[in-house]
Amino acid sequence: MRLTKYALLTAVAAAAVCLLPAARSHAQISVGINIGPEPSCPYGYYDYPPYNCAPDGYYGPEWFVGGRFIGAGKWFHGPANFHGNVNNRFDPQHGYKGPMPQKGPAQAPHAAFKANESRDGHGHAAPPRR
Repeated sequence: MRLTKYALLTAVAAAAVCLLPAARSHAQISVGINIGPEPSCPYGYYDYPPYNCAPDGYYGPEWFVGGRFIGAGKWFHGPANFHGNVNNRFDPQHGYKGPMPQKGPAQAPHAAFKANESRDGHGHAAPPRR
């Protein structure tokens, strides 16, 4: 009898909880992404973290408008269908170990440029464009 009494009380309590109106949640979610300032590099920067400065000769002339780098990676601000040439021999991910420029004001590239790869502004590679 005792077991039946507790089972009945438990069932009544569970039914009461199920019948109570659920409290509405008024939670708000906010998501912000701070990508930080664009690197200030004389000849542009690589399109992958940590976005180090690229040496003179890595980017082709189409990456510069009026002597200013059009950006790469998350700071790319060129046209949507853009593809520009690069010389990946100057890329550490391809074995480059030569001198790297320090951060500083933009300068027009002056090295003789030899393309061996084409990239969109977000780092996707393709054969060089002629």
